[in-house]
Amino acid sequence: MQFAVSILLSGISVGGQYALIAIGYTMVYGILRLINFAHGDVFMVAGLLGIYLTATMPLYISLPLVLIGTVILGFAIERLAYKPLRTAPRMSVMISAIGVSYLLQNLATYITGGQPMTYPNIAILTKTVTIAGTPTKMAVLVTPILVIILVVALTQLINHTKIGMGMRAVSKDFETAQLMGIKINNVISATFIVGSALAAIGSMLYFSCYTAVTPTIGALPGLKAFVAAVFGGIGSIPGAVIGAFIIGICESIIKGLPSAWDVTVFSDAFTFALLIIVLVFKPTGLFGEKATDKV
Repeated sequence: MQFAVSILLSGISVGGQYALIAIGYTMVYGILRLINFAHGDVFMVAGLLGIYLTATMPLYISLPLVLIGTVILGFAIERLAYKPLRTAPRMSVMISAIGVSYLLQNLATYITGGQPMTYPNIAILTKTVTIAGTPTKMAVLVTPILVIILVVALTQLINHTKIGMGMRAVSKDFETAQLMGIKINNVISATFIVGSALAAIGSMLYFSCYTAVTPTIGALPGLKAFVAAVFGGIGSIPGAVIGAFIIGICESIIKGLPSAWDVTVFSDAFTFALLIIVLVFKPTGLFGEKATDKV
């Protein structure tokens, strides 16, 4: 029983962390039809900011600054790397996204020397609690609750605010929304800001459990979050969240199987195999809507 509880808690926690990253992918794609490959590296930079800022100031100041710094980075990436290519072919924008990803990784390598750095101890998240006889970190319990709160808040933002109405309009028809007077650049910037903020929160939760931060640490969680977004139906926020939780739980179950089975090494491969199986039978993902090409 304790083992099952441990596996479930771990899976839900990891899935929630993937979900916070996946929302950024799915929001940007929903509006720009762009896969922001640099998003995982924004997550990594948030981790490094957490290390450097907490070394010089208390947590109650450094953590909000991490959030602000990550938001500024996401905003700068959109304005400098993507906005000038607004009318360019999608392939050009995708190449720009890959370029930004490698730029962030190389800058992080230059600054840190490429050595793993230890994330600071956030007492409220690293505190050990016991659930059903199973000791676990507070971050594991906080993650799903925080994800639900943030998703509800984001849904309210999208459905009941002016900027949210702009996001919905742009996601439906970019050109028509522009003709109707919607400030496209403001809507896109707001999307990157929200996605970057969620990535920063995800980094605090993730690195409280996995404390080693390297310049390439954002690659695999970012890729899995992207898979979760596609799995759930890219462009759908609830789909991205549900897809992330499914992937997190499945990954945790595989890692928890007896070592004699020798299958834990395939935990990452299973994520992508599951994606292939789902897309074979439902190409738009679990909650994706079938697109209709206009004539």
